[in-house]
Order: sequence, then C-alpha cells, then structure tokens
Amino acid sequence: MQNVSIRSFQPQDAPWLVERHGTLYARDEGFDDSFAPLVARILDGFVADHDPACEKGWIAEAEGQRLGSIFCVKLDTQTAKLRLFLLVPEARGLGLGKRLLSTCMGFAKAAGYHQMQLWTHESHKAACALYQSTGWQLVDSKPVHSFGVDLVEQSWKIRL
Repeated sequence: MQNVSIRSFQPQDAPWLVERHGTLYARDEGFDDSFAPLVARILDGFVADHDPACEKGWIAEAEGQRLGSIFCVKLDTQTAKLRLFLLVPEARGLGLGKRLLSTCMGFAKAAGYHQMQLWTHESHKAACALYQSTGWQLVDSKPVHSFGVDLVEQSWKIRL
C-alpha cells in the first residue's frame, strides 16, 4: 500500500467509522447491533465536546480510501484514553497500526499527559501484541458478556 497518510479526524469521517466498526466487529467477533450505536455515541460526544488542545483523532488513508483510526481523549489531567483504534483488514500487517499508535502516544505526551489507558478484548491478538511490544502493561482482565457475545475484557496502561 503506497503513500499512506495520517490526517486529523473530521466530523464527516464519523459515518464511515461507525459503519466499519459495526461491520467488522459483527463479522470478526460476532458482535450484535448494539456496538455501532456505541461507536456513534462516542464520536458524537467527541465532535460536540472535545478540547483540541488535549484531545484528537486521526484517520489513516491512502489514495482517498480510509484505512483506520485512533483517538486520544482526556480521562483526567494526568491520563489520556486511547479509543476507536481500528485498521481495516487490508491495511493490517503493514506497520500502520504502529504508526497510528505512535502518533496518538506522541500527541498525548506533548499535550502533557503522564499516562495513557485503553480498554480492549483479549481476542484482538494483534493489537494486544502491539501494545505489549510498545511498553503497555496489562492491568486487568475479566470475562464479560458484551455486545451479544462472551468476551475477555482487558485494561492496559502505559506511563509516557
């Protein structure tokens, strides 16, 4: 994949992000139709209320095609939360996830955060391996029933 760029999220990216999350998570994880509305609520809140000095989203794209996303949002003055990290299947395995993660973490550090947290599922093996390889620590893991399926929910954090 040639000339992949990472640009700032724009509100007009939201419908694509909602659709991709809903479709890919249903196909790959068996999630029910409660997941896409959650993504939509997260994005609606971000568009309406984010503070650009300390919160930002990014879209990876090539040749006008969106390939992925990542967001940095404020939990508190010391802690940022990584959200909505997604790569479409055709963009996986090319190092783009690492670029997006580095972009997000670099922004968080520059914005003055001292640590980051994220929430994911154990089934996201590639993402979890990426987090571990970049210094994130798994701090909690528990079985849950969410989005119509049994999952193992994980919390990770890293000091910046």
